[in-house]
Amino acid sequence: MISTPSAGLLRRSAAVASMALLGLGLAACSSDANAEGSGGYAVDKDTLVFGVVPDSVDTETNYQPLMDYIAQETGKEVEYHESTDYAALIEASVAGKIDVASFSGFTYVTATTKGAELTPISSIITKEGAEPGYYSEAIAPKDSDIESIKDFKGKKVCFVDPSSTSGYLFPSYNLLDNGIDPKEDISPVFAGKHDVSVKKTAVGTECEAGFAEDVEVAKNDKVKVVDKTLVPGAPIVVADALPKETKDQLTDLLKEVTADEIVDSGVKSADTDAFRQVFYGTSPVDDAYYDEIRTLCKETKAEQCTEG
Repeated sequence: MISTPSAGLLRRSAAVASMALLGLGLAACSSDANAEGSGGYAVDKDTLVFGVVPDSVDTETNYQPLMDYIAQETGKEVEYHESTDYAALIEASVAGKIDVASFSGFTYVTATTKGAELTPISSIITKEGAEPGYYSEAIAPKDSDIESIKDFKGKKVCFVDPSSTSGYLFPSYNLLDNGIDPKEDISPVFAGKHDVSVKKTAVGTECEAGFAEDVEVAKNDKVKVVDKTLVPGAPIVVADALPKETKDQLTDLLKEVTADEIVDSGVKSADTDAFRQVFYGTSPVDDAYYDEIRTLCKETKAEQCTEG
């Protein structure tokens, strides 16, 4: 079964507009976090710091070809920013320590609400002709008697991270939509990464059910999918503090590019099955694309949606 936000949610267009304005207003209050003399860069004019939401053990490997491409085309060193968790990446972006990054939609909204000044330019797609977006999947052990989200009540449930789009925000909304309070009616467990949430759920001890993104769920044949929801695609963002020419160059490079084009440019690290499984190309997105997340923030009253 595929879940989508209820008709009541879709009617709340006024809430969407107000949350969008709130996000823009708060983002404008960001402090000047770049080091003095850096020229708007997180480190210096010869370096670009690339941050990624730590989704799985393969995160850095998955993004290395894209970083190689940015380095080749800009002539700058691209430094991978190792984040221990979602909160650490958010803090780094607020502090001006990130130049370009791949966030989740919820992490982007959370970061800008807390003062990070970022511009989304595109979202990764995994298939030709696909629209940005992926699935948040509700899962249970293969042999479990759990058949729907309603059966999660009273269970130990794995989430990914409080700032995860597909691993917390949308799951929280779907639980509430099924009459289950995600804080009171279940025992929440935060696994930290999508692959860990899937593994813990597959074992069925620490977590009797769980949530994770579709890519990681597909890797494990010991779980079953009992529900799924399409969520907005994760944005590639650039820091507004960067010099205009650098922002424009990164936007041109990353707004609409395919794996084939990256390979043809001379980046041989992109010519692998592993990279092509997670990256077909990019498709343009903008800030308004994430208004649905701002609305769900209000619906779920998620603490991560508030300033501070």
